[in-house]
Amino acid sequence: MQKPLLKEIVLEQEKDRKSLDKGISRMALAVALRHAALPHAVVVSGVRRCGKSTLLNQVIGDHYKDGVYYLNFEDERLVDFTVEDFNDLYEVFLELYGEKKVFFFDEIQNIPKWEMFVRRMQGKGCKFFITGSNASLLSKELGTKLSGRNINIELFPFSFLEFLSFKGVQPSKNGLFLMVERATLKKHFSEYLRHGGMPEYLKYQDRVLLKRVYEDILYRDIVARYGIKQVKPLRELGLYLLSNIGGTFSYNNLKKVLGLGSMNTIKSYADYLENSYLIFLISKFSYSLKEQFVALKKIYCIDNGLAESIAFQFSKNKGKFLENLVFLELKRIGSEIYYYKTTNNLEVDFLVKTGKKNLQLIQVADNLDNDKTRQREINSLTRAMEELKLKEALILTDDTEDDLKIEGKRIKIIPLYKWLLREE
Repeated sequence: MQKPLLKEIVLEQEKDRKSLDKGISRMALAVALRHAALPHAVVVSGVRRCGKSTLLNQVIGDHYKDGVYYLNFEDERLVDFTVEDFNDLYEVFLELYGEKKVFFFDEIQNIPKWEMFVRRMQGKGCKFFITGSNASLLSKELGTKLSGRNINIELFPFSFLEFLSFKGVQPSKNGLFLMVERATLKKHFSEYLRHGGMPEYLKYQDRVLLKRVYEDILYRDIVARYGIKQVKPLRELGLYLLSNIGGTFSYNNLKKVLGLGSMNTIKSYADYLENSYLIFLISKFSYSLKEQFVALKKIYCIDNGLAESIAFQFSKNKGKFLENLVFLELKRIGSEIYYYKTTNNLEVDFLVKTGKKNLQLIQVADNLDNDKTRQREINSLTRAMEELKLKEALILTDDTEDDLKIEGKRIKIIPLYKWLLREE
């Protein structure tokens, strides 16, 4: 690339960065700042438009006071940028700002072999903050390329606490016990449940923004990245998966239902959708790895609002939206997540594994007012508890609260909004 163009882009982007809305303070900010003193590259990955650039800007403002180099590779003028252009970019930085030791690179996954430049400059004592919209940034392969000198942070759309902060609501310690505040929290939770936590959408309330995210994921993150020639099968698969949140599938059944290509093609496309953070697939829990591998997968989505804007009807699927929120919260805190099937084929929505032996069962239900529904959820949990030799389990609901003791076992029933506000 020509250096004059690079200089123009750098200056323009720096001006735009300084004018950005600082946004709310994200929980990930404290994590990023905690690693600022380390020589390791801090790699922030997450779905498009979830706030990665804003997070970088917050790190700059809170810790570095603008004494950094910054470039966002999502700029269409950088479409021909290659690893060989990093030297020219560095020279442009030096000419404009003098020698600095901290680099901030946004959406770096667009540049093949970018790790080579980062590793070389790390050897000269430079610090890097990097974002990308592909889960490959979390891979062991990247760790190898950076000689293990990287710290990974996954950023998600707003949590419920962050959503409340965005709304200007600060829950008090006693808020759950105060009628007026509890009513306010429940009102905001209903909104969060349906609209999700994508910052830009929440700011402007235009679903076109969510549809654009979806299109960008398909065309920029997948079609362009992997050189896909036939887009229709990918679109059909994306729509099907987003329409079946909380459901199970096999790759072979998907091939039959959608009439798409080979099973390998289906699996590759599903992997692409997952790597771009649009969907997540979880396995059935089993002590047998072979059984885990062959069992049906369960589907979840990165954001409720995005799912509804593309494929999912809220009014008919409220329970699945609740389940998706639970999954996202478990994912956000770094849990190892499975679903569980009993020997008599009863399903528990989530089995959360911490360490080698610590297991937790979580069931999600819209409400338990119907006796048949209540008994079904309890039966699934108690049978799973017997098989796994667990004494406690959890049911998360829209609004029901209870504490059950059944044959020496305890099942706590908690409204989801309360669980999301819990202190770890």
